Amino acid sequence: MFSTTLLMVVFQMKVFGIHFAPLNVPLERRLQTLAAAAWMITMAFGGYTCLFIALYTLIFTRLWWLTALYLFWIWMVDVEVSEKGGRPRQWVRSWMWWRYTRDYFPLRFQRLPCVDLDPKRNYLFCCFPHGMLSTGAFNAFGTVYGGYGSLFPNHTPHVVTLSQHYIMPFFRELALSLGGISASAKSIEHVLGIPGGGHVCVLMVGGAAEAYYCKPGNYTLILKNRKGFVKIALRNGTPLVPVLSFGETDLFDQLEGSFLRTAQEKVRKWIGIAPAVPVGRGFFQYSFGIIPRRNPVTTVVGKPIEVPKIENPTKDLIDEYHQKFIEKLTEMFEEQKYNYLDKPEDKKLIIC
Repeated sequence: MFSTTLLMVVFQMKVFGIHFAPLNVPLERRLQTLAAAAWMITMAFGGYTCLFIALYTLIFTRLWWLTALYLFWIWMVDVEVSEKGGRPRQWVRSWMWWRYTRDYFPLRFQRLPCVDLDPKRNYLFCCFPHGMLSTGAFNAFGTVYGGYGSLFPNHTPHVVTLSQHYIMPFFRELALSLGGISASAKSIEHVLGIPGGGHVCVLMVGGAAEAYYCKPGNYTLILKNRKGFVKIALRNGTPLVPVLSFGETDLFDQLEGSFLRTAQEKVRKWIGIAPAVPVGRGFFQYSFGIIPRRNPVTTVVGKPIEVPKIENPTKDLIDEYHQKFIEKLTEMFEEQKYNYLDKPEDKKLIIC
């Protein structure tokens, strides 16, 4: 009894600057931590891990012929599915894993009272900030546990992610099942052009490069020169919908340095993923590791911005609506930050 109490006291203290978790953490919270860690590792390293597994079975096992058939199918037959609306699977989006991940932070999904989507139209949701892994957007649009179905029951979400995910064996099936589609103009326009409406294309405009700005309290967005999404919206007459995930950048800190940034940019241009070095927490201590910190994230959908339908929009028109989008996004951030952020007066939206 005495020894157990002593251990609990020790493990709740900082030892050599490391803040350890107490031993009496409830099982539910430990399962949440495990789910969040598994999600982080899967999304960050799952693609290349699955590629390695496929190559290993192809070269070193008796199942090489089965792997060869699968690779032929995904690269020659099924290669365009990610550009034609994807292949979502409700049973995958309903895995209990996602509920534990949601509750770990926790993650919440809301819309402004003025938001009302026309069931006969398609929409382009433009989400910020990207953070390390777009945690808020994943929960909101990639699973059933975010509450998307109750807020927007008439619209099917399609989450735009890196095109390379859909050539990675096995991992692509998970990405497709969660509602993912390829990050290409062709893929986005396919969804926005589906007749009869009822579809939402979810785009992380800042992309992987925005992960470099992921630091607690920092809301720096890569948007100033990102105008392709406005052009696509104009070509299709699709409303632009600003979406903000408050708390997204509080989940990780990261290592920084000029030499490291140069190396990171070279790797990002090669593989498409921003190789930021996250500083989160571990399984049994809170000071460092790759597990996200247990901080709340609330993803909020703003009011749609109407745009005209113009087959070949001019540069001036694109610039006009791009500026209008920035103004509405900034206005939304300034209004809503008081509802979701600590010390909101110190938080500013920086557009770069």
